[in-house]
Amino acid sequence: MKIPDTWAPLLVSSVRDAVLYQEQLLKSETLRDRHEYEEHLLQLTQFLEYIKEEYRGIEKDVGIPLNKLL
Repeated sequence: MKIPDTWAPLLVSSVRDAVLYQEQLLKSETLRDRHEYEEHLLQLTQFLEYIKEEYRGIEKDVGIPLNKLL
């Protein structure tokens, strides 16, 4: 899959936001099956690390440093 450079920052920040949301959700006392959410968070975290590595390869072309997105 090829993501256009203009959308790459949005992809990074969206997945980062999803990780943050899931982390906060795990703190909720209303969860019934915590294990499913923990597994989902683990996968999201791994995906974010993969996306960050890919983004580093196009960071100069995009013009937005990764640390500004995070």
